[in-house]
Amino acid sequence: MWHVRYWSHEKTDPGIVKRSIETEFARLDRVLSNYRPDSVIETFNSRDDLHALTVGPEIVGLVQQARMVSEASGGCYDLTIKSLFDLWGFNGETLTPPDEPRLKQTLARTGFRNLQTLPPDRLRKLKPSVRVDLSSIAQGYSVHRIAAVLESAGIHDYLVEIGGELLTRGHKPDGSGWRIGIERPGSGEPSMQKTMTIQRDAPTAVMTSGTYRHFFDTRGQRYSHILDARAGRPVAHDTVSVTVIHDDPSLADAWSTALLCLGRHDGLATANRAGVAALFITENEGRFEEYTSTAWQSLQDVEMQ
Repeated sequence: MWHVRYWSHEKTDPGIVKRSIETEFARLDRVLSNYRPDSVIETFNSRDDLHALTVGPEIVGLVQQARMVSEASGGCYDLTIKSLFDLWGFNGETLTPPDEPRLKQTLARTGFRNLQTLPPDRLRKLKPSVRVDLSSIAQGYSVHRIAAVLESAGIHDYLVEIGGELLTRGHKPDGSGWRIGIERPGSGEPSMQKTMTIQRDAPTAVMTSGTYRHFFDTRGQRYSHILDARAGRPVAHDTVSVTVIHDDPSLADAWSTALLCLGRHDGLATANRAGVAALFITENEGRFEEYTSTAWQSLQDVEMQ
């Protein structure tokens, strides 16, 4: 699902704007989607050789950004977990917890050490079985690209949202800031944990990752779709949601996933070292608690309620 709100002093044709957005979505799908076998990234994944493949500057740039975040997270966050994701059955309807030998075998072919970027537009496997999953950064990048469509149409006041990930710029026609909500973690009816009003005109990305959004309940145990790439297993800590505010939507998306992977304790330390504005929400016996990084506490032009 996607949602765009905008206004402009200049006259625009909403029909043309919508068609331009849909055209860009279709292009992004052909490049970044891990769910269509003919996409550029899945063409790369399907190859079992060590030859560099031209994948385009967009994918190379996203892999480079994700590598930086991965290193900062100590390897908890990693784009090469697609084989692990498939092994656990998160792409299907049934969870399939692997035995230890299969898990170790799959772990051996994951890790950024097995993937080489050759700027500006080529990617190379250092192990033939490496598989790349862009979903933790591609949605943020897609938000950026849809905003670019609006910018090219002369629109500079907007809110772009894709699946809950969003980017704002400017303000509403009455001069007030864009008002957005952070969802309260849980599997019941959606409700707001808190709301914020973005009072800054510069582009501002707000990205949230949560363990409560996609999971399996099996034999009395809940398995989150957030995998710790170091162990090859779903995270098991009490952090259920991380929201990141950043000027770069792609990095905001990657950071929210990485910090959620680390959990509140290690995640807060990492966010503080990197200067990332992050809100952590933990759950303990039905009670939610909030923890914020130093950069979040220092946010200006963002009103919290």
